[in-house]
Amino acid sequence: MDWFGVFAGILLIVSASGQASWRWECDKGFCQKRRTTDENRDVSLSLSACRLFCSNYANLWPRPNGKMTIGNFLARLNVNSIDVLGPSGDTPINDRVRKAAARFKDIIDKKELYGNRTSGGKSLEVKLQISNPEILRLALDLDESYTLNVAETKDGRIHAIITANNYFGARHGLETLAQLIIYDDIRDEFQVVRDVHIEDKPVYTYRGILLDTARNYISVDNIKKVLEGMALSKLNTFHWHITDSHSFPYVSKSRPILSKLGAYSPRKVYTPEMVADIVEYGLVRGIRVLPEFDAPAHVGEGWQDTGFVTCFNKQPWYQYCVEPPCGQFDPTQERLYDYLEGIYQDMIDQFNPDIFHMGGDEVSLGCWNSTPSIVSWMEETKGWGTDEEDFMKLWDVFQSKALERYNKISGKEVPIIMWTSTLTKPEYIKQYLPNDKYIIQIWTTGTDDHVKELLDKNYRVIFSNYDALYFDCGSAGWVTDGQNWCSPYIGWQKVYGNSPKVLAGDKVKLVLGAEAALWTEQVDDSSVDAKLWPRAAAMAERLWAEPQESWRAAEQRMLVHRERLMKRGILAESLEPEWCMQNENNCPTNPV
Repeated sequence: MDWFGVFAGILLIVSASGQASWRWECDKGFCQKRRTTDENRDVSLSLSACRLFCSNYANLWPRPNGKMTIGNFLARLNVNSIDVLGPSGDTPINDRVRKAAARFKDIIDKKELYGNRTSGGKSLEVKLQISNPEILRLALDLDESYTLNVAETKDGRIHAIITANNYFGARHGLETLAQLIIYDDIRDEFQVVRDVHIEDKPVYTYRGILLDTARNYISVDNIKKVLEGMALSKLNTFHWHITDSHSFPYVSKSRPILSKLGAYSPRKVYTPEMVADIVEYGLVRGIRVLPEFDAPAHVGEGWQDTGFVTCFNKQPWYQYCVEPPCGQFDPTQERLYDYLEGIYQDMIDQFNPDIFHMGGDEVSLGCWNSTPSIVSWMEETKGWGTDEEDFMKLWDVFQSKALERYNKISGKEVPIIMWTSTLTKPEYIKQYLPNDKYIIQIWTTGTDDHVKELLDKNYRVIFSNYDALYFDCGSAGWVTDGQNWCSPYIGWQKVYGNSPKVLAGDKVKLVLGAEAALWTEQVDDSSVDAKLWPRAAAMAERLWAEPQESWRAAEQRMLVHRERLMKRGILAESLEPEWCMQNENNCPTNPV
């Protein structure tokens, strides 16, 4: 590293208000704290500058997955003179790009300046060169790559060019550029790195977070914070588990009675206007909002008067479901599918999904077997018994009719996601869930034999293995004493090491990606941030880059990224004392 170039590249203008009494030096890849004096203040590196040049991958998160060159020069940035332009130097191409440009400028937290001193420095001009600006919707095979170049022009401005196939790649490029803008607390100014070239793209096309908003209601503001954290970490799918047996907060235009009866209160609902706001908020941040209408199990509140649900709140609950209140659709009720068609129509209109999640989680055969009308229908109408294989036929009746209604409304077939279940066992899955239509989301452990069985049958999969990606684990029990069922707590280090490449072996091409799940039996607005972040960011880097290095090599960058989340109002869990963050490589038991 040419440290003379670094020093020469910094505009050496020291504010009289600068109060920093420390400087940092790079030593063996870590920033070390030293006392500074008035004599050496002008050539001192701030901690943020030291991290940028000293750390691997310039402190970017997730780390780039391609060629990367970071120059040796910093320039003082005038944060009041930033323009994001189209390819010809004109205004951005469309409204979504304009919103992304406004967010990019907003990420730079001017409040950090001592006394809010924002004048002076070089202008920044960002030019977006998007090959296919008409692509404004994610798809499983979408190219999210981008190239970023930053240089100083002859007229003294900083010029950044982001080249991408579509809006989503360009947005990722803006996110990376924002992370290359730092605040120097020695000089009380913002600085931007010069002479940058980055070629970047994700390894996995599906990088998600599941948030359950039915067991406990999560406010729109907190959902937006989840989306903001996802954008900062380049995650691209918000899996919205919007209904369950506990509540039905989704306001269906075709079936409004469901939320009137099923929401916890009239205030704890998601209206069409709220849904539209969340969907657009996500797309601006490069995120698809994917609804899940879980069925045929996990239904109850809201459906009481329809006649379509059996076992609702039946006791003792553990004989009929995995947690209270129980509730399961009766597949023999023909009018049920008319109801579902209306809900599917609402969701297609509002979410315009390129994939759809139909749930299929934790269907209780004991519930169906305890319902005389269902058993009678199976025996008298179909000539079936009541063995497991017979109930799989009943489940197929529901799944086939429900999918037929969805495809009818959609006008086209889209990939359908289903959870691992009895129906995905090897003896049933090929018959009932063909691999050209269904994607299987794995919630069992990553080493479960079922994973290999699915991959051997050429099913595309998404990993949500609970031993690494269930973020509600590690709490007290709530239907019993002790700890909850999936304890212990999962640290970010284990999340970071949860490699789909390792779990899938030579079948990794069938892995679309992974998704962290936050079920909310014991989570509400007060704890969503800390439960998700920064652990979800650890998964984000794994899915973006599949790093060969361990979490230890990423630790300092993770601490910096946690600070980014905090500055955007996301109350991410603290990982270490701040002393460790300012004294790199001094806290671990295995220092490098």
